[in-house]
Amino acid sequence: MAGLRRDAPVSPALEPFVERYWSVRWDRTGRPPFRSEVLSDPGVNLSVETGSEPRFGTALPAVLVHGVVPRRFVVDLTGTGRVTAAKFRPGGWVAMGGRPPGRGAVVPAAGVLAGLDAAALLSAVLAEEDDDARAAVLDAALAPLAPGVPPAYRDLQALLERMAEDRSLVRVDQVAALAGVGVRSLQRLFAAFVGVSPKAVLARHRLQDAAAAIDAGEVDDLAGLAAALGWFDQAHFSRDFRAVVGVTPSAYLARARADTV
Repeated sequence: MAGLRRDAPVSPALEPFVERYWSVRWDRTGRPPFRSEVLSDPGVNLSVETGSEPRFGTALPAVLVHGVVPRRFVVDLTGTGRVTAAKFRPGGWVAMGGRPPGRGAVVPAAGVLAGLDAAALLSAVLAEEDDDARAAVLDAALAPLAPGVPPAYRDLQALLERMAEDRSLVRVDQVAALAGVGVRSLQRLFAAFVGVSPKAVLARHRLQDAAAAIDAGEVDDLAGLAAALGWFDQAHFSRDFRAVVGVTPSAYLARARADTV
């Protein structure tokens, strides 16, 4: 058994920085591991975790910081466990004053966000049984740490929203022009806040658009889809799609067609 929730509210002070709270619990006692696939994501997560076995090389219970996920990876849920976490917006962790771990790295939370008492947070979260109550504890601990929103970060969030929604944005120079800066300035902005390049974030959105178009039955020509979304080499598109989604676009298309039969 494994269950995931993503519906706990975020306080107004934290909304510029925290996208949502989420929780998951599992019990695989006497059963094989449950394989969870994590897609690439440019946001940092702060998690409170308990379980019968160590996670990410750390004995539990613990408060952990998960760096941005540059590529899809799999996590096997074994034994019993429970996680309550805050998912930060891209760049939100740094804008809050947090020190990010390396890409794909998971580290203990002690000392990585000024003012956050990881030991006290762990104790307070574990004192609650209900998922919403645990998320509320996280929210109450983080809200006093929220600073004013840095103008550069505010602009970055508006830009990230356009990158996600506008399918015509397929090149980094287009994004830089939209932001009114040069490509190198844009790259420095993403390096400072997000921890991955604008090219990687843009590719993630367009690959998700590709999957959505296939799901909607809008795709007959994968080469045409690749070109429309900014890839002029179908082999490169296939490699990138598989890295983000987990299968090749042709396999994804075949599965989508089989599901509609």
